[in-house]
Amino acid sequence: MTNFSQPQKQSLLGVVVMFANTLQKSVRAFWPVLLIWLVKFESLNKVMVFGGIAAVIVIIAIISYLQYHFFTFHIDEETNEFIIQKGVLNRTKIAIQLHKIQQVNINQSLIQRLVGVHKLEIDTAGSDKKEASISAISHELATILKERLINHSAVVNTISQENATEETPTSLLKISLISLIKIGFTSNYIKSFALLFVFFTTIMENLRQLPDNDVISEDKVANYFDKFSLYSSIGLGIAIVIALVLIVNLVRTIIKYFDFTIQKNKQSILLSYGLLATKNTLLNPNKVQKITITQNFFQKKLDIITIGVHQASSDAEKVKEKDKIEVPGCTQLESNEILKLLFDKLPQKGALFLPNWRKLAVNLFFLLLLPIVISLLVKLNTDFFTWNEWFIYSTIFTVFSGVLIWFSYKNYKLFVSNDFIIKQNGAWDINNAIIEPFKIQAIETQQFFWQKSTNIGSVTLSTAGGTIRFSTGNYTEIKNLVNYWLYQIETSNKNWM
Repeated sequence: MTNFSQPQKQSLLGVVVMFANTLQKSVRAFWPVLLIWLVKFESLNKVMVFGGIAAVIVIIAIISYLQYHFFTFHIDEETNEFIIQKGVLNRTKIAIQLHKIQQVNINQSLIQRLVGVHKLEIDTAGSDKKEASISAISHELATILKERLINHSAVVNTISQENATEETPTSLLKISLISLIKIGFTSNYIKSFALLFVFFTTIMENLRQLPDNDVISEDKVANYFDKFSLYSSIGLGIAIVIALVLIVNLVRTIIKYFDFTIQKNKQSILLSYGLLATKNTLLNPNKVQKITITQNFFQKKLDIITIGVHQASSDAEKVKEKDKIEVPGCTQLESNEILKLLFDKLPQKGALFLPNWRKLAVNLFFLLLLPIVISLLVKLNTDFFTWNEWFIYSTIFTVFSGVLIWFSYKNYKLFVSNDFIIKQNGAWDINNAIIEPFKIQAIETQQFFWQKSTNIGSVTLSTAGGTIRFSTGNYTEIKNLVNYWLYQIETSNKNWM
């Protein structure tokens, strides 16, 4: 029997975990300075450098031990709250009411795996971040505490062999390595490009600050590219960027989602995945607010789909990227099974609603015509580029943007049935956001004064897990839909929390 009514400490190995985490954060925060030191290492005072590093390590070690020593957690049986006390100089007390706990995760980073401990994280519906976490706890203790927090029971007994057999999760789906490779090569291009851009620009900016910088010679780089023609240099640069983006995509996907497994555990769904850092997430289908299904042209040909799961949060739009729940690389059949598990039925697209043609006109004006006019004004007032270059770049931009705007307009649709609302959008990655009407918390309609004569307007549906917005639609149809949804909300007796 484990008595959580008395304050308990983390595992002593938590000191190692806290030390490693603090050291990692320090290195990530000051890596540009460390890079400069590495480049200028020969000219630096070795005693000062190693002495400073040793002093920092000692300070971090002392702080880590004090953080471990003053960290306690327990369950207050009288108030039915989970209590965490932490802090060295500034003592902090976190009290979480058990009935508000939405999700408890047991995760394991690379450092935690090496020392044999786990991290327990607690989510509530009223926060877009982790409400509380215990960095170093044994898997057995974490499992018992997780059951106690989720089930709200007053007494915790050790799980018998019979109960353990009944609660053994049933394996439903496992994402293969081949599927992850497909996803890695066909998604997240913009994110990976932005990551590479920030990384290389930060390195270049810090290297330029070095006196007598001979690490990267701009003249040598320029002379190297002078060997090629203009178009060959552009082609080589594009090829290098594409290759780097694909490699980064592939590595990030495999590291994050390796050995992705979905299991059925009682009335919940257990997701486990990760190569270096393992993550275990327990989903309650009743608490899922919104589902997004994403697929592009290549993924459709390869029969792979990414499913995003959005749970209740006070600010669902600001949930951190690493905390978002996704099921990558499942097939159409596997996707249907997951949707049935989350919704008890397969969502069907009902009545179709399309935007007014003015949506296309507005997008063409702001995203195509206006940038072309601005570039023309820049050309007329500067000699930044020649007329021939302006014509080539403008033509490429017009074709590329025009195609994206057109497909974005054609894919913009709203489907409404008795049980589901599905909003489709996207030019390359086609997204389908799905919500159930009884989970809607707020409905907002909007019509600008210049839209009244054309009878167009917008509607925004807010749930605890995010919003769905449909703009430039027939306003009469929108008002009829709103009345219907309000009726469904008032008459539904289903529970979404």
